[in-house]
Amino acid sequence: MSVIGIIRIALKSLMRNKTRTFLTMLGIIIGVAAVITMIAIGQGAKKVVDDQISSMGTNVIMVMSNFTNTQNTARQSAGSGNTLEEADVDAIRDRVNGVLYVSPIYNTFGQLKYGSSNWRGRIMGVDVDYFRIRDMDIDNGDTFYSSEVENGEKVCVLGKTVADNLFAGIDPIGKIIRIRNIPVTVKGVLKSKGQSSMGSDQDDVVLLPYTTTETRFMGHRWIFMTIIVSAESKDMIPVVQDDILNVLQSRHSGTTKDDFVVSSQTDVAEAANTVSDTMTILLASIAGISLLVGGIGIMNIMLVSVTERIKEIGIRMAVGAGKRDVLLQFIIEAVTISILGGLIGILLGWTAAIFLGKSMDWSIAVTPWSIFLSVGFACAIGVFFGWYPARKAANLNLIDALRYE
Repeated sequence: MSVIGIIRIALKSLMRNKTRTFLTMLGIIIGVAAVITMIAIGQGAKKVVDDQISSMGTNVIMVMSNFTNTQNTARQSAGSGNTLEEADVDAIRDRVNGVLYVSPIYNTFGQLKYGSSNWRGRIMGVDVDYFRIRDMDIDNGDTFYSSEVENGEKVCVLGKTVADNLFAGIDPIGKIIRIRNIPVTVKGVLKSKGQSSMGSDQDDVVLLPYTTTETRFMGHRWIFMTIIVSAESKDMIPVVQDDILNVLQSRHSGTTKDDFVVSSQTDVAEAANTVSDTMTILLASIAGISLLVGGIGIMNIMLVSVTERIKEIGIRMAVGAGKRDVLLQFIIEAVTISILGGLIGILLGWTAAIFLGKSMDWSIAVTPWSIFLSVGFACAIGVFFGWYPARKAANLNLIDALRYE
């Protein structure tokens, strides 16, 4: 008998018992839908992390003192040892090949006021290169200039969150706000960057020249600085990191590489993606159990079907059907159930992923490989769990099958 003929017989057999066929498919439908939905959630979370890390800037490297290294605690408190200095910024700019931009960063917090509006926000002292490193675009106004950094001018650029809270419906350009009661002129407002990979609001910030921040807003005893660097290319990042460490060691006597932390957004991305991939695999594995249960359901129903159709099998064998024909018929029935269940599961899983994304405001990413994986696994389950019942049917004794009541 031809394969086409066997397929027709298998499909007719399934259509005679529509309810049983659907209930058999149900385990596969739920399993495939669960796998696609879980992978979509995991991949969506990974995409969010990647987008947030990308918002940090281009080929970014962060340089800071390693305050967890207890060997230099005394020297840190004295303002020496592995505590970074502004001269380190110039050294990195001049002595490290592959550096595109570099800027010091002073971080602090303070009360911001304009008229009757108050807001407590993050205050950052930076150089003009900081805007280029972080790919920050101006929404209104302008950034401050190098000359204003050199002169320690009292000018600032506001993040979107700060501007919205201090200047609701008012153009802030040229206005004077008070930062810790010190008047500062607003030069520009940044375009929104959204949340960072750590969940903080990147728009809740006031940027000032680092010279102004250091002299007017930082304490005299504990002035700790970080340095942000942009490498010329992604491939140059590891080389630039090593060279920065060497330069810092040469400038700070008695220090080792452990006294400084030089990390890149690539390191952060790899760590975040590792966590995201682990969670995706975990979620998909849990959902995959449903597929396994569905496969067991297929085997159970196929065994029942073989028992009910023993006499039919005997008649077919009596008129010339071979063991191969009987084997193929039952395997095709099992695989058909798996494929149909997989296709319905894809639609259900896709719909569930979209629904979750919109109702829960989650980022969802349904990937082609998750669909192929689910359907491929469903087909494999159909073959695996359909083989034993099919083999049992093919090995029936002709005389016993014809005499079966």
